[in-house]
Amino acid sequence: MKRLESVKLKSFSALIATGCCLSVFSQEPMRADRATEDIAHSEKLQFLSMRARTDKGQRSQASTNFDVNYYRCEWEVDPAVNYIKGKLSSNFHITQAASEISYDLSANLTVDSIYYHGAKINFTRPGDAVTIQFPSSISAGTLDSVSIFYQGAPIGGGFGSFIQTDHAGSPVIWTLSEPYGASDWWPCKNGLNDKADSIDVIVTCPDIYRASSNGIELASSFNGGKRICPFKHRYPIATYLVAMAVTNFSVETRNILLGSTNLPILSYIYPEDSAYFASRTPYMLNAMQLYNSTYGDYPFIKEKYGQTQFQWGGGMEHQTNSFVVNGGEELMAHELSHQWFGDKITTGSWQDLWLNEGFATFSQVYYLEKLSPFYYPGSVRQRMQDITSQPGGSVWVDDTTDISRLFDGRLTYNKGGYLLRMLRWKLGDSIFFRALRQYQQDPTVKYGFSRTADFKRNLEQLSGTDLTQFFNDWYYGQGYPTYQLEWTMLSGGWISTRLKETTSHPSVSFFAMPVPIVFRNASQEKTIIIDHKSSGQLDFVNIGFVPDTVLIDPDHWLISANNTVTQSSLNLKDQVNILPNPIGNEFFTVLQNIPASKVSLLLYSMNGQLLSRKEIELLNGFYFGSFNSASLPHGQYVLRVVGDGVKISKRILK
Repeated sequence: MKRLESVKLKSFSALIATGCCLSVFSQEPMRADRATEDIAHSEKLQFLSMRARTDKGQRSQASTNFDVNYYRCEWEVDPAVNYIKGKLSSNFHITQAASEISYDLSANLTVDSIYYHGAKINFTRPGDAVTIQFPSSISAGTLDSVSIFYQGAPIGGGFGSFIQTDHAGSPVIWTLSEPYGASDWWPCKNGLNDKADSIDVIVTCPDIYRASSNGIELASSFNGGKRICPFKHRYPIATYLVAMAVTNFSVETRNILLGSTNLPILSYIYPEDSAYFASRTPYMLNAMQLYNSTYGDYPFIKEKYGQTQFQWGGGMEHQTNSFVVNGGEELMAHELSHQWFGDKITTGSWQDLWLNEGFATFSQVYYLEKLSPFYYPGSVRQRMQDITSQPGGSVWVDDTTDISRLFDGRLTYNKGGYLLRMLRWKLGDSIFFRALRQYQQDPTVKYGFSRTADFKRNLEQLSGTDLTQFFNDWYYGQGYPTYQLEWTMLSGGWISTRLKETTSHPSVSFFAMPVPIVFRNASQEKTIIIDHKSSGQLDFVNIGFVPDTVLIDPDHWLISANNTVTQSSLNLKDQVNILPNPIGNEFFTVLQNIPASKVSLLLYSMNGQLLSRKEIELLNGFYFGSFNSASLPHGQYVLRVVGDGVKISKRILK
């Protein structure tokens, strides 16, 4: 889902009326229908409007003694009237012996009757639920079905879940159910633990209108001034992703070739905006090709992808049919990517909402990188600025009753998306994108529910890298690092770097990451990667030239802020310095303040055997050089510096 704070300049007064802010960032070029970077501001408003119900713990009262296999949703609506008349037929299997089961359904709706095996049966209405009482107990493993007849005026609130309004003088009804709003308008299981294997949707409306819903649209029929619009969807679907909309839609059908499949692309658009949307659809088609090649086949490739215009002010990733307010590139790219991340694989807990929204935010930026690169650098900078605008905050949501925290654009969306950007940097493009494709095919989460541990497991399996510390720091931990780089120009193109780090929040004492450092002058540039494992770490690298500019992570691969770079001396106190010591397969010798122009470097074993001799010249008493020690066995050694009036010894440990 994506809520826009600004969509078109002409919408400015409307944004003020809803309390939204229009943000302008001078360092990034803007386009008229472009989304701002805070993509969650008004999403919070929708969920806050539902807070009275969620604070009562009534997110789902459905019983856990059955699993849904199939829904047949028969809805009759008139877009000019806030009312729904429905029949919900549900096939299910019993998981525990039961004499009754419960579905979620708002107490504001009236249940007329419930049929079981062709006969009416008893039911009760405890709160926002309907409890069905069977004539006798049903054994575990039994396949069965019921039909619920209901009607009423749904309470939709100002931002969802069932809205009756108008556009250009024509009435419209549309739905948006995330996270708990589905039961406002139809009987269902409203949690994150049970997907229906398939659904059929049959919408009846006055014959001058047309419906939009999930899956394949079948041929309409007409009867007594009414139009009957059937849809079938044969993929598993989470409850909150079921949707419908009804108005005088103008429908455009295109096709896109994905591999050997010619996928239908349907646009259900208000007639007054049909020309505009038609001009924008190519952007979405480009995004489809990009994601299909990057993440794997479009998840619902046997059916369709659609876009339906609505008036929520942003977008919602209804399965096979995203609802969008306009044809903005980033909006369409964001919602389309949810078909992989959010719809095919759905977060198994609102604590892990980043698995939906962080992935869609990453995909949105990836789209800019590949297909709209003029806007890509500014988008990355703005997200970095947003994330580091406060010192704390984790991607993991520790309290899902706090709706503002749950749909926090800075943390769930931007930091969640940046977490993926950093994993891409840490693992490399080849491994990272292969891991995303493997995750999409993981049989334990494919077309089901996922937790962060499932995604981490796929990354680790493919990369062979233990990412526990990474997720502890960046997913559960709070804040970000500030880097202080001190560098020194040595001789022969060698440079020493000392990289220090402070953290913005005490939950993480040190962020271990590979840190890119760029050295450049007027004619040359070189990037080195410091495998940063401790604050104050000293490293040496030969870049082969004298730089005049040194930058820490100029392409913003890592979350950090307020970084500093200074040129300094090594500040070593001894005349002879071995770095590091203990040594590994290579060590560096730094001589300073040596009162000679030439000296010999003599490496001895502890029994006095001469192992190596090197004659060197000093410049103003200074020397820097490397020594290959890979062939030396573990043990102790002595390095002696001998020259005219000079005799200094240094013990070395390997």
